[in-house]
Amino acid sequence: MNHRLPRSITPVLATATAATLVLVGCSSSSGGKKAEEAGNRASARRATTPRMTIAMVTHAPAGDTFWDTIRKGAEAAAAKDNVKLIYANSETAATQATLVQNAIDQKVDGIAVTLAKPDAMKAVVAKAERAGIPVVGFNAGLADWKKQGLLEFFGQDESVSGQALGTKLNGTGAKHAVCVIQAQGDVNLEDRCKGVKMTFNGTTDTLYVNGTDMPSVRSTITAKLKQDSSIDYVVTLGAPYALTAVQSVSEAGSKAKVATFDLNKELVNAVKNGSIQFAVDQQPYLQGYLAVDSLWLYKTNANYSGGGEEPVLTGPAFVDKSNVDTIARFAAQGTR
Repeated sequence: MNHRLPRSITPVLATATAATLVLVGCSSSSGGKKAEEAGNRASARRATTPRMTIAMVTHAPAGDTFWDTIRKGAEAAAAKDNVKLIYANSETAATQATLVQNAIDQKVDGIAVTLAKPDAMKAVVAKAERAGIPVVGFNAGLADWKKQGLLEFFGQDESVSGQALGTKLNGTGAKHAVCVIQAQGDVNLEDRCKGVKMTFNGTTDTLYVNGTDMPSVRSTITAKLKQDSSIDYVVTLGAPYALTAVQSVSEAGSKAKVATFDLNKELVNAVKNGSIQFAVDQQPYLQGYLAVDSLWLYKTNANYSGGGEEPVLTGPAFVDKSNVDTIARFAAQGTR
């Protein structure tokens, strides 16, 4: 079933860990006092519309702080909208598909899903749509959300973000970059590195690492830098990997600098102290918030962003020493 409204609406382009297969209501104790107070304020303004249940199913790996930020955004929207949020995640595509099926079986009112492995999710997304459950995409799946009949998509164009980083590298005078991919085959990550190669005037190598084993990530990057002393920039695709790359540069005795995609509190501090040069921010809190809020809007008022034709872009934007102080106070509460 296609849930889109008539195309007369003008498109607007805005620039768990699941060891079991049962979805559970989410909770979060992180984020600090300020985040808790913000959540309380949101709850105080809770919508008076009937209670509904929305499932968010992602491909997040365990322990990745980027996804904690997405979840906080989703929780904030759920609190405001009188929504019961069910959150589940698995970096294994087959398990993620099973989690979506569980949401269908529970007859949720809406599903927000990431499409890191679009082909693996296609069949179960179609099942949700046939069951009359509206589905929106976010973070991963820009090239496939319309093909799979999703209502909306919230995220950044990963190729465009990679191209932007490649252009920024040109301005640094870099000649040889290595782009580190922590999950081979993930369309988001592959597109980022391809984008860098498209615009960077120097040489770009691709280095695959096992993102689930950080000591291995560290040793693999270190070995690469020792092997090739001409590498002057390490580009990582997530904040934890950037911080590990800083250690690898030191261990290898390399003069390479580090840049990355995505933020967390520690990464912001690293930009402030100069150990990381800059980061591309796709605003994960906004992605989580908009994904949940959009389903509430659709269910209560038949609204959807982008008119079913265009994605809502949440990035890319750069965080460097020129603006990091502004971002830092929000990163400290886990929302950037």
